[in-house]
Amino acid sequence: MLYSEKVMDHFQNPRNVGKMEDADGIGEVGNAVCGDIMKMYIKVKDGIITDVKFNTFGCGSAIATSSMATEMIKGKPIEEALQLSNKAVAEALDGLPPVKMHCSVLAEEAVRAAVKDYYDKHGIAYDPAQFCAGDCAHCHDHGEKE
Repeated sequence: MLYSEKVMDHFQNPRNVGKMEDADGIGEVGNAVCGDIMKMYIKVKDGIITDVKFNTFGCGSAIATSSMATEMIKGKPIEEALQLSNKAVAEALDGLPPVKMHCSVLAEEAVRAAVKDYYDKHGIAYDPAQFCAGDCAHCHDHGEKE
């Protein structure tokens, strides 16, 4: 499997690694199939993500996508962080092998989970559909009849 130089760089020298004791929001996501677990911590001041850290238990691609995702949301407004897509993370790393694209999805989900946790902890109203992958019944009426 061929990885880009950027993937290798973020795997070998990951940015923003570690735990944040006083995080404003914490998101933890995992993929049961591959066993990767990603935990993301955000610090927010005046609607801006001032600091972000992550801990990832997983393959090189999972570590690289976590690292890149933190770099992409640091210093950005929280609403902008919510727009981060797995495709943008993969592109920023100059691509991922197709079999590793799920790692970039995990990175996107970890960012969303951390933002949702921040909103919940601070009583900030939000549209639940923003945080839904489309598979949860309470967000989406799938037209199922009794």
